[in-house]
Amino acid sequence: MTPRTPRFIQTVQSDSREERAAAIAGLLRTPAQASPKFFYDRLGSHLFDAITELPEYYPTRTEAAIFAAHGAEMARLIGSGASFVDLGAGSCAKAARLFPLLEPSLYVAVDISADYLQDALRRLQREHPALQMVGVGMDFSRSPALPAGALAGASGRPVFFYPGSSIGNFTPQEAAAFLAGIRAQAAGGGLLIGVDLVKPAAVLEAAYDDALGVTAAFNLNLLRNLNRSAGTDFEPRDWRHEALFNSAESRIEMHLAARQALTVRWDGGERAFHAGERLHTENSYKYGVASFTELLRRAGFRASRCWTSDDNWFAVFWAEA
Repeated sequence: MTPRTPRFIQTVQSDSREERAAAIAGLLRTPAQASPKFFYDRLGSHLFDAITELPEYYPTRTEAAIFAAHGAEMARLIGSGASFVDLGAGSCAKAARLFPLLEPSLYVAVDISADYLQDALRRLQREHPALQMVGVGMDFSRSPALPAGALAGASGRPVFFYPGSSIGNFTPQEAAAFLAGIRAQAAGGGLLIGVDLVKPAAVLEAAYDDALGVTAAFNLNLLRNLNRSAGTDFEPRDWRHEALFNSAESRIEMHLAARQALTVRWDGGERAFHAGERLHTENSYKYGVASFTELLRRAGFRASRCWTSDDNWFAVFWAEA
């Protein structure tokens, strides 16, 4: 059999006028904000992979334990031969571990870090030479709608995969709209999604502020990407990483705080920050099983099934479209 070659579709337009305008608008808000998508260049993707190996960062290993314990049952519900769409694929490792159970007919890996994705998908294709693979370099933070041709030649029902509780980066209102966008593309199939659950604040804050400082480096890398995309002149050494649990909003917040009074400049504008003033870089909302089940219902999914970890720290849902 002749080995397949992954097909790539590039929709990410780095340094676009629209992206620059949105980034600057965020910096001019009070408080200043930056989109989490600026975490993910090639370096940011490697840093996130390192975060998943940290002892404080429980989501990856806890989610993996759920798949190990209940993967066969999930596979019976999902069925074999699906077109498996991996949102935020990164290294593609999480999806690849499910291939023996789900036996997909097509694997579509979607990620904003297009260069990193291409490297990962080429390696994966060598390990699975018979499986048709498509890589999509795409910013899906606004909409999960796949570009034309992503599912060309697909014969199996569409099954979307969104692990790691990345859905928590959206507000609940944004999450409902995002999930509805997935449901609209998944007729006859569904969504397999990982969701982080509410737990003690000390556990959550440690997971987002590790002792080695890897998460801090990941957060500070966002400033390098803003400099490249928006033409700003951030100096990462002038900022420190902060993570806190906002119990009223049921979310972890990540910020970068100015170490002293400073001014960030770009062509045509600037923003002054006082010492200690924050740039808000990420939210990660935490759910209960009942509240996320209701969110899936609001998004239009017909039925859902849930598996939780033994400590009830994490859940995986299968939702039928």
